[in-house]
Order: sequence, then C-alpha cells, then structure tokens
Amino acid sequence: MLRDRRLTAGLAMSVLVSTVLMATLVVGPFYLARGLGLGMAKVGLVMSAGPLVAAFAGVPAGRLVDRFGAPGMVVVALAGMLLGCVALGVMPAAAGLAGFMLHIVIITAHYALFQAANNTAVMTDVSPDRRGVISGLLNLARNLGLIGGASVMGAVFAFASGAGEPAAIALGLRVTVAVAAALLLARGRQTA
Repeated sequence: MLRDRRLTAGLAMSVLVSTVLMATLVVGPFYLARGLGLGMAKVGLVMSAGPLVAAFAGVPAGRLVDRFGAPGMVVVALAGMLLGCVALGVMPAAAGLAGFMLHIVIITAHYALFQAANNTAVMTDVSPDRRGVISGLLNLARNLGLIGGASVMGAVFAFASGAGEPAAIALGLRVTVAVAAALLLARGRQTA
C-alpha cells in the first residue's frame, strides 16, 4: 500500500501539518502565562479557542471540499496555515491576547479544512476492503504528527526561549512558528 504515491504523500502531509498544529498547542500556554502574564484559568480558556474553532469548522470544511475538490482545498488549507504561522511569528507584542487568538483561529480553521481535504483525497478510489486500513493509517499519521510536534516543537521552543523571561518567551514563540512555517512551505512546494 505504501507504494501508492498519493497515499504516502497524504500520510506525510498529515504528519507534517499535525506537527505544525501541535506547535501552537505546546507553545501557546507558555506564551500566554509567561509572555502575557495570564493566570492558568485564562490560559485554559484561551487555549480552548483553537479546538472549538476546529470542531465548528469541520462541517463547513467538508462542504468546501465537496464543492471545490480536495486537491485545491489542500492547497488553500496549507496556505492558510502558513499565513497564520507567519503572521503569528511577526506579531508585535502590542497585539497581545487578541492578536494571539486571531492567529490561532486562522491556523486551526485551516487545519480543519486540511483534514477534510487530505482525508478525502487519500480515501478517494480506495476499495471498500481497504478503507479501514487506510483510515487507520491516516489516524496513525495524524497522531504521529501530534506526538512528534509536542516533542520536536517543544524542544525548539525550549531552546529558543532560553531564560524564560517574557521577552525570551516571545522570541521562543517566534522561532517555533518560524520553524512551523518553514515546514509548511517546504511541504507546500513538494505538493505544487
């Protein structure tokens, strides 16, 4: 099965995009608590915005994929996530909480679109006797990306933020999302 280029490309993209998403989930709480000085309860509320957006974006994302096709929507989703990462990376400190939340909403909404489009692209033309296995591989790829993102992007953030002071935390956020953007850009060029 892994000799199928469409399948392996879809699985690789799923790993990569999930890694990028996890960067926001790992770095976000540190930035909010130590960079912006929010209390733990507020950090939790703010961090719930991304998953809520992804959940509510699922049905509209599926409709967009049905209407415009999976390949085009994969490109739109990757571009949207890239835009969100770049904007988050260059966000001025004065943007504060509202700026952070806006960029997280952009990234997670496009993540939901990516999942719908990529899964559709991979599952198209799969024979009924292979759908369960392919679905399992897609879930495995997503989970590998989430786990890898937590460890790799967490390490990038820890290295870049060094001292842990608010300015260092902001720098760690910028460096981590820059690495995430570079991953998306590299993957986007391979799909183009």
